[in-house]
This record gives sequence, structure tokens and C-alpha cells, in this order.
Amino acid sequence: MKKEYDFSKMKKVKSPFTGKKGVGINLSHEVIDYFKRLSKETNVPYQQLINFYLLDCVKKQKKLSMKWTGS
Repeated sequence: MKKEYDFSKMKKVKSPFTGKKGVGINLSHEVIDYFKRLSKETNVPYQQLINFYLLDCVKKQKKLSMKWTGS
């Protein structure tokens, strides 16, 4: 390893994290396993697949249809 490096000729590279915010989210094992399997098939990281799916929901303005039942 050199003692000094010349960074003056380096080109700027846009960060792949621009426009993204890290969050903590609890997901079921079934969800994680599903996206990890899909990740192996598509060779795309499972976190990115989850983000793509959620972005698709946002773009299509999908609403979750749930019916709560009382006891």
C-alpha cells in the first residue's frame, strides 16, 4: 500500500444510495424466504427486489384490502 495517493484525476460517481433512506422493518420469515428465492432466480439482491415491489405498489397506487374480524 502506498503512503500517498493522487486523487486529483478521479471522476465523480453518483452514489447508488441517493434518494434512498435506510429503515428498519420487521418482515415475516415467509416474506424474506420468498424474496431470497426470487433473488437467486433473478440474480438481484433480495432487498432491492423488495424495494422494486414496493415502488411498483406506489406507482400503481395499490391499496391493501383487509377485513378485520372481531371475536
